[in-house]
Amino acid sequence: MYATISDLLLDLFGLNIPLPIQTFGFFLGLSFFGAFWATQSELKRKETNGLINTTLKSIKINEPISPVDYITTTVISAFIGFKLFEMILDYDALVQNPQLFLLSAKGSWFGAIAGGAYGYYTKHKESEKVKGKTIEIKTEVHHPYQHMANILVIAGAVGILGAKIFHNLENLDEFSRDPWGSLISFSGLTFYGGLIMAAIAVLIYTTKNNIPPLHMVDAAAPGLMLAYGIGRLGCQLSGDGDWGIDNLAQKPNWMSGLPDWMWSFRYPHNVINEGIPIDGCLGNHCSILPNPVFPTPFYEAVVCILLFIALWQMRKHFASPGFLFGFYLLLNGLERFIVEKIRINTTYKLFNHAITQAELISSGLILLGIILMYLSKSGKLKVK
Repeated sequence: MYATISDLLLDLFGLNIPLPIQTFGFFLGLSFFGAFWATQSELKRKETNGLINTTLKSIKINEPISPVDYITTTVISAFIGFKLFEMILDYDALVQNPQLFLLSAKGSWFGAIAGGAYGYYTKHKESEKVKGKTIEIKTEVHHPYQHMANILVIAGAVGILGAKIFHNLENLDEFSRDPWGSLISFSGLTFYGGLIMAAIAVLIYTTKNNIPPLHMVDAAAPGLMLAYGIGRLGCQLSGDGDWGIDNLAQKPNWMSGLPDWMWSFRYPHNVINEGIPIDGCLGNHCSILPNPVFPTPFYEAVVCILLFIALWQMRKHFASPGFLFGFYLLLNGLERFIVEKIRINTTYKLFNHAITQAELISSGLILLGIILMYLSKSGKLKVK
């Protein structure tokens, strides 16, 4: 397993380049990029086909720089300088634990002063350019896809927060042992928590900006499936604990031509240090699982990327608004419900049956997807 991108580069190419980039974080970034590309492409297609409309946006030109702008820019620039200079001076600490480094009080006060001064200077230059000019109101055409940068920020921030909340609710014992570590770690993210909270936040934003909710969720559906598949690749490569139950069975004959790790895997050097010590290993990640397990992140990555391709091919053939998103919910719920049978998770008792949080939510998504598809096909959903 590869805790960092540096570990991956060293193993694949023999390059020892110390980089402060964790493998799961890197793939999480790629997943957001994939969702951004797919959703933006769909919004452009829908606008071209007349399914969603542009809006007019009024902007002020030559508006004076306010004291709040000066203060905000100066403070943000000071913080960036505070951390940036310390990154240069203590690069090893940054590489060892990027999240802890960035969220700690460690930094350079010289960098803070330099950064703050630069931020103030840039705002002063802007102020000089508009000094004495008349404020004008200009109307511009704003395309729905131009909201994607804001949507990405909202989905990223709220999604990660939601994923953390749902994970910690599901694993209160783990959270109580190390609250701070649980909050700042990129591992321990519950996908459905992120999906639910990000969806609510994005729909509030897009509705306020005149993008019909049904067209928005349809546009996002393929990208969400792609993002999940890419994210699971990060889980597999880093070994973040999202693996399956013990798999001591012999590899079936139909998999004889495939590598053994596709059937059962012990996740050596996993990022959460789960398992037993590896003989002769020195460093931060020297653990291996005592028994091989089902590599469920790999299975989910393959299935979800294939499902993305299917949704991408089908998107133009589902004319009823909301149907594609309902189909996505159905597929996503089925995929997760099935994989839960061989996946390690905290279980709850419901009517004397053990069930996981993901099984509960995925069951709800399957039902919601079927209802949404029916209502969409019957014309009972309002686009606006």
